[in-house]
Amino acid sequence: MDEMGSRGGDGQGGAGEGETWDPFPSSGEDRTLAKVKPDTPQTRSPTYRLAYDDAEFLTSEPMRGVRLQLELMKPEMALTAAGILSTVVLFGGARIPAPGAAAWAARNEEQRRRLEANSRYYDEARRFAQMCSQHSANSHGGKEFVVVTGGGPGVMEAGNRGAADVDAVSIALNITLPHEQAPNLYATPELCFNFHYFAVRKMHFLLRAKAMAIFPGGFGTLDELFEALTLIQTGRMAKMPVILFGVDFWRRVLNLDVLAMEGMIAPEDVDLITLVDTAEEGWDSIRNFYAF
Repeated sequence: MDEMGSRGGDGQGGAGEGETWDPFPSSGEDRTLAKVKPDTPQTRSPTYRLAYDDAEFLTSEPMRGVRLQLELMKPEMALTAAGILSTVVLFGGARIPAPGAAAWAARNEEQRRRLEANSRYYDEARRFAQMCSQHSANSHGGKEFVVVTGGGPGVMEAGNRGAADVDAVSIALNITLPHEQAPNLYATPELCFNFHYFAVRKMHFLLRAKAMAIFPGGFGTLDELFEALTLIQTGRMAKMPVILFGVDFWRRVLNLDVLAMEGMIAPEDVDLITLVDTAEEGWDSIRNFYAF
């Protein structure tokens, strides 16, 4: 019955100032009490564990729907509590090194050379994040146009780092992967999350998005780009700036004119994206879109 009130972990006998009286023990209290019990075959049985305190039960196959809900709710509650109203999403390659750093992901000499040359995008992402974060601090108390990244290395690190450069908060939506993914050290710790489900993570990228900045990247970057474009194209999400950094790169990777020519998309769908090369150009496209 603890869900009926808002006492959280308070004990019975009264409510704190501004809290609703709740005569029932909280789930946290019962969790503590359940650990103080006689050691018997019955209490040692997994079936005796409180359901919400049973990791084996919560990670079982039938509980997938509950886990999806939990991954949706936990970051949402934290972001709401932090007062985050809107975000600028930075996508891009985890494998792009910072200028002067080794191209750790290179598998051959050609990749090493190109990845090190692509480190310029790290600098652009960092400067772009500085601009977004400074505007947020100056005009919205740090609650609008907050930088959000995937929380890992490369372009993601550059985005969180740019926010940290101007003493602003930034969000990191990490994902459990066998490689490449650990939280970078520049994300705001209280806004650093970890996900099991890609689908829920992608929802959180877009739930508060006012703009998307897409830097060169691989399959993950393309996946996130095209999901957003599909939602905008079909009217399932509000139109917003979708900015692709690196004109030469994206013109070689994408040719939306072919899709339009073949009738696979409408001619005006090509204009859903804006190609830029610099942080200034990217920020100007956001300013022009929102007229500030």
